[in-house]
Amino acid sequence: MLDNLKLARAYAVVILRKNPESTTTDPRPIVWEHGRRNFDLREQGLLNVVLPVRDDSDLAGIGIFNTTPDEARDIMNEDPGVQAGLFTFEVHEARGFPGDGLKPNSRIGAPPAPPSVP
Repeated sequence: MLDNLKLARAYAVVILRKNPESTTTDPRPIVWEHGRRNFDLREQGLLNVVLPVRDDSDLAGIGIFNTTPDEARDIMNEDPGVQAGLFTFEVHEARGFPGDGLKPNSRIGAPPAPPSVP
């Protein structure tokens, strides 16, 4: 275990929250651009894990960035949903193991249908 612990490295964890003070009447186009940008960040290797939260809590999502916390904060400040006031966020430094990722979970069943396009 000690040898494995030496392999751990720092990542930035972003917790994205719904902004209850948002006055946007139709958030769908903004959320679409937020999601499109997340795909771009994934392709660039900056955003390793994206977890949209689909319950009734104030959480909108969790992201694990392959950056420093300051870099993740800068990236999130440019997010369309954050700029429009739909989301707020917090950034935390965490440690993990390179190569860890999400595995398919056959116990849950088929993946949910993708959201409709605005």
